[in-house]
Parts: sequence; structure tokens; C-alpha cells
Amino acid sequence: MKILIVLTSHDRLGDTGHKTGFWLEEFAAPYYVFKDAGAQITLASPAGGQPPLDPKSDEPGAQTPATGRFRSDLDAQKQLATTVKLASINVAEFDAVFYPGGHGPLWDLSEDAASIALIESVERAGKPLGLVCHAPGALLKTRAEDGRPLIAGRKVTGFSNSEEAAVGLTSVVPFLIEDEFQRLGGRYEKGADWQSHVVTDGNLVTGQNPASSEAAAKALLALLA
Repeated sequence: MKILIVLTSHDRLGDTGHKTGFWLEEFAAPYYVFKDAGAQITLASPAGGQPPLDPKSDEPGAQTPATGRFRSDLDAQKQLATTVKLASINVAEFDAVFYPGGHGPLWDLSEDAASIALIESVERAGKPLGLVCHAPGALLKTRAEDGRPLIAGRKVTGFSNSEEAAVGLTSVVPFLIEDEFQRLGGRYEKGADWQSHVVTDGNLVTGQNPASSEAAAKALLALLA
């Protein structure tokens, strides 16, 4: 079982002067769900190399057992520091693909040609695809074979408008996932703010927020079983 994890390379939080990137829990929890299931994991990002970590996800209040495990796992840290370039990936080599969130993907993975092509190829091949929190933003410009938005008519979730408002970034982010998914014809669903909420529609798995990362990874594995 081979699983590809795609991370952001974007580190600027709009024009705020603050940093962003990927959210540590949303990487670490799925990483260990897959690893403990015996998966062979490859990490990729648009720029390759070390992806930027959202500093807020490194603060004490954001830590979980999975992030603690990562902090003592030198092999995982080395793998994260040497992600391969996304454009070099051959999706045929993988059984499933997973995208962790953090605000970074809203800027780069939503626009990245290699990411868009990868997601469309995964969908055409009928392979499981999982995205959590802000990473579902990578679906924004993807299209189904008939040219319609990939998420049109499908059940999806992602970071909600109320959660974005709660972190004070509604006017900073390039788009709001809840609004855009509804505009594209997606059947957007959400649970309570900050509580785990995962939606599976066919081979597409989406999670709403950081609390959903482990459950989203497990849902992806269930599709591979």
C-alpha cells in the first residue's frame, strides 16, 4: 500500500506579515495512521524540500499525541525535510493521496497546475483522495471528465465560515471554502466548530478542521480495505 501526502509550499499569510504553511496535527495524525497500517508513504510539495510549518500549529495548545510522536521521530522529520517536487510525481505509483491543511494550500495548492492534474488523475483512476481542513481548497479548480467542477453534486466539507471568522482571517484568506464549494455546486456539510466532521462521497474524503485529521485518514484507509 503506497500513499502520497501532498503538503503546501506557501508560507505567507496574505498581507499580514505573518507566516503560515501546513498545520502540524493535520500532517502528523494521518502520517501515523498510514504508517501504523503498514503503508509506504511518500511526501511531496510544489517546491520540494522542507515545507513551511504554520507557527501557530507548533504552539503548546495545538499539540496532540501525534505531534508529540513526530517530535521524537527523527526519520519522519528527515522525510518531511526532503519532500519531492509535486510535478515529478507519477500518480500511477500510488494507491491513495492525502492533503493536510493549514492555510497555505489556499494560496498555492488551489492554483498549482501539478496539484490540479494530480487530483484529476486520482479521480479518473477511481483512487481514494483525502483532504482535511483548508486542504479541500485544492479542489477549487479541479474538473470532472465532463468539464464540470469536480465537487459539483458531491458531499464535501472543509474549514467553515464560522471557524474562519473565529480565527479572524475571513478578510485575509483568498477565498472561503464553504462559500466556494456552494458556488461550485458542492453539497457542503459542516459539523460543530472545532469538532471532528468527516464526509465520504465515493472515493472522495474531506475533513472539516484539525480535529478531523485522524478520522479523515482512517476514512481513507477504509476505502483501501
